[in-house]
Amino acid sequence: MPTTDLSPWTHDHIFDTGNHAAERGTRAVMWITAAMMIVEITTGWWFNSMALLADGWHMSSHAVAIGLTAFAYAAARRYASDPRFAFGTWKIEVLAGFTSAIFLLGVAAVMVISSVERFFSPQPIRYQEAIIIAIIGLIVNIVCAIILGGAHEHHHGHHDAEHHHDHAHHHDHAHHHDLNLKSAYLHVIADAATSVLAIMALAGGWFYGWSWLDPVMGIVGAVLVALWAKNLLAETGKVLLDREMDHPIVEEIRTVVETGTTTDNVRIADLHVWRVGKQTYSCAISIVTHDATLTAKHIRSQLAQHEEIVHSTIEIHQYE
Repeated sequence: MPTTDLSPWTHDHIFDTGNHAAERGTRAVMWITAAMMIVEITTGWWFNSMALLADGWHMSSHAVAIGLTAFAYAAARRYASDPRFAFGTWKIEVLAGFTSAIFLLGVAAVMVISSVERFFSPQPIRYQEAIIIAIIGLIVNIVCAIILGGAHEHHHGHHDAEHHHDHAHHHDHAHHHDLNLKSAYLHVIADAATSVLAIMALAGGWFYGWSWLDPVMGIVGAVLVALWAKNLLAETGKVLLDREMDHPIVEEIRTVVETGTTTDNVRIADLHVWRVGKQTYSCAISIVTHDATLTAKHIRSQLAQHEEIVHSTIEIHQYE
């Protein structure tokens, strides 16, 4: 007869106090981005620069998306102890990252449409004034990147202090990223890239009379933004859909259970692993064995070497 055992679960595993630094950083960047957005849209329209105007509208979506990032941190913190969230509130942050990626795709589409229109209907551009604004925009983006980079370092420093187990660093580090913070950082980097492209376009038009370079750089920037958005969608979508069965920890769990026991008569019939936090996982295991003395407690003690596993459901089928 099968026996089933569930490990205790606590939301404390999910709430990461390192999020406070990320929340403060994204909130500051949101206000900085919003201010620069107004400046770029106004001056882009006034100086007739498509590259500068596209950068400004691009930045407007980033202001909304980064605000969403800060909101996600606040919501995750507020409901961290709410029992209605079975595995905590971390996926609120991932959902915000996914939404930010959709914003990026929308911005890319608008940039392409606007640039194509300007390519066929060129307008005179006040290059000298526009390039000054574009340079200021780039400086602002660099400052925002530094702010978010500091929040990222604080986040990982906090994690390393609490979770220093060597095995934690064995896994692919990409799986340990804060996808919500990464989405905000990606928006800032996208802004910086489009600012660089705008500066190049304006400089080419100013010094060489290449007015066509302005809309072309708008299209190039849109392609870059779309590619970054696609990658972010893939990363966040993977987590939201619980597609984690290709993660290295899955095979490590299988190895621990099937070779870490005192008997050779142990086989995993079914195994499911999914992520419930930035570095934490839950698993459901169905085991077939001829060993009547094998218990879920013993299996769980073997799994204890993997600190990332914070909850496990173990079902044992024993046959004579």
